[in-house]
Amino acid sequence: MPRPLIGITTYVEESTRYGVWDVPTSLVPTGYHELVQAAGGAAVLLPPDEPGAAAEVLSRVDGLVVAGGPDVDPVHYGAARDPRTGAPATVRDRWELALIDAALEADVPVLGICRGMQALNVALGGTLIQHIDGHVDTPGVMSRHPVRPVPGTRYADLVPEEAQVPTYHHQAVEHLGRGLVVSAHALDGTVEAIEIPDPARWVLGVQWHPERDTDTRVMASLIEAATARSAVPVA
Repeated sequence: MPRPLIGITTYVEESTRYGVWDVPTSLVPTGYHELVQAAGGAAVLLPPDEPGAAAEVLSRVDGLVVAGGPDVDPVHYGAARDPRTGAPATVRDRWELALIDAALEADVPVLGICRGMQALNVALGGTLIQHIDGHVDTPGVMSRHPVRPVPGTRYADLVPEEAQVPTYHHQAVEHLGRGLVVSAHALDGTVEAIEIPDPARWVLGVQWHPERDTDTRVMASLIEAATARSAVPVA
């Protein structure tokens, strides 16, 4: 049986240098596709497209990973911009929010990572805290801290113990989006994972960066859900 195909959203950079070139680029750190592959999936990158194309693109994949990256524009959750919020990533915001909406509509398994978790919350009507301290120690360097699972959640079933995770974020979930529950916290109470508590759907967001770690349990569960979905005949 072929491996399930997992779509991964990309960063969009106006200037990227490689070799003799300095050009606009859609890219993603290699850890994302390596984690998908290590967990048993095949990876494909999903650069921005018109939001109306989201359902068509998702019809070609078995699962979706919404990658980390810049802050979600607070316009999408009705908040004034905090001076510490990063510059808008307008094209990426529109595309990823459309992908999440289409994935939820089609029951495509979704894993949101860092920004991706925040985008998932916003797509479902939630809001974000635009700045917190203590989760970025050095600019450009991942730190680690413990997260504690919430008993009875999907995440707790996958990772029942307190786990040290790689983290790099200055924003966090404030008010939960529709149908979401918290499934892990940092020791300071920051929401570190959210999910839809429906055993028939696989929708999970984590605030940390599993692609910078060796623990494949969360991704392996996404792959399992995507495999099951790909095996169901299309009506």
